[in-house]
Amino acid sequence: MSEGATTPEDRGEAPPTRKIIHVDMDAFFASVEQRDNPELRGKPVAVGGASGRGVVAAASYEARRFGVKSAMPSVTAKRLCPDLIFVKSRFDAYREASDQIRAIFRHHTDLVEPLSLDEAYLDVTVNKLGIASATQVAQMIRQEIRAKTRLTASAGVSYNKFLAKLASDQNKPDGMCVIRPGEGAAFVQTLPIRRFHGVGPRGEEKMARLGIATGADLAAKDRAWLAQHFGSFGEYLYRAARGIDDRPVRANRIRKSVGGERTFSVDRHEAEELRTTLDEIVEIVWERIERAQARGRTVTLKLKYNDFQLMTRARSLPRSVADKAEFAAIGHAILDELLPLPRPIRLMGLTLSNLERGASGEEDEGRSNDASGGQLALF
Repeated sequence: MSEGATTPEDRGEAPPTRKIIHVDMDAFFASVEQRDNPELRGKPVAVGGASGRGVVAAASYEARRFGVKSAMPSVTAKRLCPDLIFVKSRFDAYREASDQIRAIFRHHTDLVEPLSLDEAYLDVTVNKLGIASATQVAQMIRQEIRAKTRLTASAGVSYNKFLAKLASDQNKPDGMCVIRPGEGAAFVQTLPIRRFHGVGPRGEEKMARLGIATGADLAAKDRAWLAQHFGSFGEYLYRAARGIDDRPVRANRIRKSVGGERTFSVDRHEAEELRTTLDEIVEIVWERIERAQARGRTVTLKLKYNDFQLMTRARSLPRSVADKAEFAAIGHAILDELLPLPRPIRLMGLTLSNLERGASGEEDEGRSNDASGGQLALF
């Protein structure tokens, strides 16, 4: 390449055109409960434990109007919505519905990358029914899901994964959004910075201090400036602000770990507060472990101090972790060895890894699809 030449990405152009759909079920766990129990329909419902250190695993849209959301302590959710109805999770029912939904996906394409029971990317550039329009495929999939499961799904259609995921959240619930070739950068620049995956409350605060509130503000910054202020994360922000993402849809990707973390609005330091926080994270992560049907041998505790220094400690067993109680006990043992902490933390996370091969039902790396339809591709 001659000096001064640029790549299509550097010029803000889209990579070779794929047709990607991101499907996200609407309030999946809670919707399954409302479907199966007519008395819950139209009422604020939370899936999870109602007492003690219980955590909301999912909330219906009626509950979300009160500010109830997943990963929220149940006592907080009940305070926000006194009429909130708690139901115990039924992962067998959720997995059964998820299996029906994935069968619908595979009726259209084998290039399906599940992210969870209720969410997946699909590459329909070349699809089994030979339909040129990705929008039409997405409409058919949503109609089939409603007919076969009595549940609703939202979908985003675009030429890369980043944009498709943004689009699926644009018109929720039971909606669809299409971002066509050439429209990505303009769409992203209209969004508040909080919509960018990976930008949490603290990141949003930092960006506000730097005068960044929207994608347009971010797009006005060059790579050097972003690297100076955000380190390696700056490259992601540079590309995201321009709607650039060349990751392929990876069918049957290997699941390496299952975990979760919490970033705090106020730094935490006291031992009992940290132990309580760890219990809350255990509840969240074990729900995900059961949902993925995962079994693993290594538990890793992650802490990020208030100076952004990251620290991890892990402990492995010669066999898989037996149950939630053992998972929690190992996490607490690691934390207790670190107490008292040298300074407050802004984030805590817990992960199960060294998973048994196939435990998540996703074993092989799968195929990618680089077919290009050009700017005339039918979306």
